[in-house]
Amino acid sequence: MHPRRLTPSMSLLVAFEAAARHLSFTRAADELALTQSAISRQVAALEALLEVTLFRREGRQITLTEVGAKYQRELSGALQRIRSASLQVMAFREGRGSLHLAALPTFASKWLMPRLKDFYRQYPDILVHIHSRIGHFDLELAGMDAVIGVGDGHWHGLTSHLLMGEELLPVISPALAESKPIVTPADLARHLLLVVTGRPLVWRQWFHKHELPDAAMRLGPQFELTSHLVQAVAAGLGVGLVPSCLVEDELRDGSLKLAIASPLQTGLGYYLFVPPLKADLPHISAFRSWLMEARTEVLA
Repeated sequence: MHPRRLTPSMSLLVAFEAAARHLSFTRAADELALTQSAISRQVAALEALLEVTLFRREGRQITLTEVGAKYQRELSGALQRIRSASLQVMAFREGRGSLHLAALPTFASKWLMPRLKDFYRQYPDILVHIHSRIGHFDLELAGMDAVIGVGDGHWHGLTSHLLMGEELLPVISPALAESKPIVTPADLARHLLLVVTGRPLVWRQWFHKHELPDAAMRLGPQFELTSHLVQAVAAGLGVGLVPSCLVEDELRDGSLKLAIASPLQTGLGYYLFVPPLKADLPHISAFRSWLMEARTEVLA
């Protein structure tokens, strides 16, 4: 197949993407400072080049065909990456940078956010845009430059940097601890055990550590976000087994307390994952260096 059919001109692609996003040639024309007829001609030229129908035209209304909708989904991400790359180059020229960081939502809000002020103090010209993500995904397709996640340090195609090992603490509200005291590990069998959806087996690990039978566990409701589980624990719903780095504030202010002094080392850790091709970009390198220092600092 001729390369030209596979690489339409940018003007055709931009016209199609704007028209598909607005479902209107007129609004696409307004956005791109062109005439409605110019947008229509560019879309028609793209359809002729690809030999497919991208829009259904019914009077003044347009809708995407099935193949048109698929093309828009793929093209929108590609154009966004091109725009992002252009901004990165411009920022690099001016001594600035912009980092799109994916992170576990509760880790971002409870651990990273309170420390970012120090990063901006050291690097005022680098912007860190934070996006919530859980689990593995394709960084390139998502437009991310790096990700902070929990695991064993392996993520295909990415370089990992260990921030801290994962330590899980059994926590409880002071009121519930008073009404149903926990003196020995076996006492947890009297409590509802709250679970994070993505980590359903951690309580089993804790019970096995103390040689307690699985049948003794009273597993309660599941929560997608650790922050929601922590709130449920503080409200007295049950006992949670949560990363120590995510409940520092609650343990300090007394809204939570240790149910029993028996942490669980899972063997996993919190890692910064970076694509090798981006690792040496100045703004990403600066963020990585700062993060590796910040991991050892304790906030007042």
